[in-house]
Amino acid sequence: MFRTALAFCTLHAKISGLDSSYDFSQKTMIDLAAHIRTIPDFPIPGILFYDITTLIQNGGAFQETVDRLADSVRAWGKIDLIAAPEARGFIFAAPLAVKLGVGLIPIRKPGKLPFKTVSKSYELEYGTNTIQINCDAVKTGDRVLLLDDLLATGGTIEACRQIVTELGGSVVGAAFVMELIALKGREKIKTPHIETLLQFA
Repeated sequence: MFRTALAFCTLHAKISGLDSSYDFSQKTMIDLAAHIRTIPDFPIPGILFYDITTLIQNGGAFQETVDRLADSVRAWGKIDLIAAPEARGFIFAAPLAVKLGVGLIPIRKPGKLPFKTVSKSYELEYGTNTIQINCDAVKTGDRVLLLDDLLATGGTIEACRQIVTELGGSVVGAAFVMELIALKGREKIKTPHIETLLQFA
């Protein structure tokens, strides 16, 4: 029976123009970019917004995004914590932290964290912002991965890097689902590694 099935698969591969060594169990890669919609003039005129809600509402695409992020950062060595800015960074950081078996640090806007915090202000493509982190979130020597949905100007993640470093953490790298290449944000981020799954002009 097994030989018959194998012969059939080999014959089918030849008829289809495929190599007979083709692995029929190979997973089909999902086109993640096809699940992201663009919305012009949001949140202000002149900004093209890349909406990930259409990505995360598709279970397969969401899971593959997290899987690809995990595969991308494993080569960076030991990771103790993932630090992510609100709010979309949380969406990908939480399942990635569970997958990697590490802790999660929420980096929030002012007034959201009830404990004593450390703050950092920075510029972004359409204004300024301030982030905060619990003062005891990072211990000296902790190896921290920074994660967000989008790399644009790089201001947000560089501010995250600075605040984590000030608390004694060692930033191993920064990972993103998307990158807007024209804004050259990666030039601003002072981390050993930067990984983006999707790049847009």
